[in-house]
Amino acid sequence: MSDNPTLDLGLDYPEIRESVAKICEKYPGEYWRKLEDDAGYPTDFVKELTETGFLGALIPEEYGGAGLPMRAACVILETIHQAGCNAGACHAQMYIMGALLRHGSPEQKAQYLPKIASGELRLQAFGVTEPTSGTDTTNLKTKAVKDGDEYVVNGQKVWTSRALHSDLMLLLARTTPLDQVKKKTLGLSIFLVDLREVKGNGCEIQPIDAMVNHNATEVFFDNMRIPASSLIGEEGKGFYYILDGMNAERILIAGESVGDARFFIKKASDYSKERSIFGRPIGQNQGVQFPIARAYAETEAAALMNQKAAALFEAGMDCGAEANMAKMLASEAAWHAGEACMQTFGGFSFAREYDIERKWRETRLMQIAPISTNLILSYIGQHVLGMPRSF
Repeated sequence: MSDNPTLDLGLDYPEIRESVAKICEKYPGEYWRKLEDDAGYPTDFVKELTETGFLGALIPEEYGGAGLPMRAACVILETIHQAGCNAGACHAQMYIMGALLRHGSPEQKAQYLPKIASGELRLQAFGVTEPTSGTDTTNLKTKAVKDGDEYVVNGQKVWTSRALHSDLMLLLARTTPLDQVKKKTLGLSIFLVDLREVKGNGCEIQPIDAMVNHNATEVFFDNMRIPASSLIGEEGKGFYYILDGMNAERILIAGESVGDARFFIKKASDYSKERSIFGRPIGQNQGVQFPIARAYAETEAAALMNQKAAALFEAGMDCGAEANMAKMLASEAAWHAGEACMQTFGGFSFAREYDIERKWRETRLMQIAPISTNLILSYIGQHVLGMPRSF
C-alpha cells in the first residue's frame, strides 16, 4: 500500500485488453442472444475466463490467483463489455471474495481461495437485498441464531443473481436483534454458505424472469442450518466487512459501464460515417454527431474518475466518494451513449441482430444497481459536502 497512489494515463494493461478481447471474439452477439432466448447461463464463457486466470485476477498468488491490482480487474470487465459481451454472469466473484480475503481466517482462506481461483468452487452469489428493506440494509429481516456449533437462518433475499450457478454464497444476516444494538450498523454478520449442502435442505432458490438475463433469483431460508465455521470475521461486524466489497463492486461496475459506453460510441460513430441519407453521411448532421461526441467526452471523464477510485482502493485509502462518483458518472455516460446509438441507428436499433437493444437494456440496469443514482447523490451531499441528511 502507498500513501501516494498514481494513475497510469496511458492505455493501461494492453496485454490484458488484447487477451480478453480475443476470448470475447469467440462469443459474438449470436451467443448472447441465444442465451436470452433460453434464459441460459454463459457456462463456456465463464469457464474460459476462469481457466485463463482472469476471474482470479484479484486473488493473491499464494492462493493460486494472479494477484493483480483493482485497476487490472476493471480493465478485464471493461474489455468484456466493450466487446459486446456481458460480465454479469461472473463479475461478483471479483468483489465478493474480498470479504473472505480481508476478513476470513487463515483456515477459511486456505480452504476456499485456491478452489475459487481454479474454478473448482464458484463464488458468484451475494445475498444482501431483501424485498422489504431494499437499500435500507441495516433493517434487513433475515436472522441467523446461534445454536450450539451451528447457526439457524430464517428469512428471504431477492435479486440474488447467479445463486443457481454458484457453489457458495456470501450471506448477510442479523445475528443481534435491532433493538439490542447501539447502532443499526452493528449486529449484522456475514457467512459463507455452501449452497450445495443447503439447497433443498432449508434453502429454496427461485429464478426471477427479468428484463436482462442476469440469472436473478429469490432465495428463501426456512430453518436453514449452517456450521458456525461459516461465519466470516467477528460476529456483529458484517456490515463493515461488506463496505470494502461495496466500494470494489462500484469500481468494477463502473469499469463495465465504461466498456458499454465505448461499445455504443464505436457502433454509432462507425455507422454514422457509413450510412448515407439525402446524399451525405448521417454523421455530418450535428443532431447525430454531437450526442455521440458528448457521450465520448462523458465516457472519458468517467474513466478517469474510475482510475482514481481504483488507485485509492489499491492504496488502502478512503475511496467511498470516488467509487460512488465513478459508478454514477460511468453508468450515466453509458446510458447517454446508448441513447445516442439508438438514435443514430434509428429503427434498425430495434433489430436484435445489431445487439444495440440488448446492450441498451443491460446498460439501463447500471443506474439502479448495485446502488441508485439518488443514493449516490445523497452520499455526496451528506458525507462529502456536509449537508443535512436528505432521507
